Amino acid sequence: MKAIILAAGVGKRLWEVTQHRPKCLIELGGRSLLHRYLESLAAIGVRRADIVVGYKQEMIREAVAADSCGVGVTFLVNEEFHRGSISSLWIARSALDDDTIVMDADVLFHRDILRRLVSSACENALLMDETVTQTGEECMVVVAGGRVIALTKKMPDRFDYAGEGVGFLRVKYADTPRLVSSLRGYIEKNMWQMEYEDALLEYFRDVRVGHEKIGGLPWTEIDFINDIKKAELEVLPRL
Repeated sequence: MKAIILAAGVGKRLWEVTQHRPKCLIELGGRSLLHRYLESLAAIGVRRADIVVGYKQEMIREAVAADSCGVGVTFLVNEEFHRGSISSLWIARSALDDDTIVMDADVLFHRDILRRLVSSACENALLMDETVTQTGEECMVVVAGGRVIALTKKMPDRFDYAGEGVGFLRVKYADTPRLVSSLRGYIEKNMWQMEYEDALLEYFRDVRVGHEKIGGLPWTEIDFINDIKKAELEVLPRL
């Protein structure tokens, strides 16, 4: 198993911080998010990672060169990093050469969250915080008929239950062609500004994707300044 870490974006909503460094290099408790990712991957036995870089990529390369935590890292470059995240996952399609954990690079999380995904009985799976209900910004894992049908901010009319997605997707190697095909349908329509999550509808239709509930474990996505405060005050002390 390997990881693909999507770290190419500018992080415009955090510009007062990200004008100086990529979002994945925000430091919390003296360590960057990226360093924490690599530490967690190594701790659960994942020793390969491809990092999609773009904005201020030299800083990310330098951080990994200084300490990769024993993870073998390869860089993939998204020159069009101002586009939606679909562009980063599309660039990474050639790196889907094993069972893979696709990871957004802006989450502070307890290591057991990642361990739960890696050890899941579902070979294709998402993490769901079932304690969270949507208030507007949350990207939700939507379940119907015992399988994930969407990962989106735009809720469908009918579903059984939903919870906030953590931003990590486990993909079985044998099913990666279906993931790529799902993305391709939007790429061929030049829908470069969309987020990759909304480009997975066909993948969810064609592949049975399960979920692991992680409610109660500490984590937060970091999109806004208030998220940094939440990370420092509420999540970091519980890691």
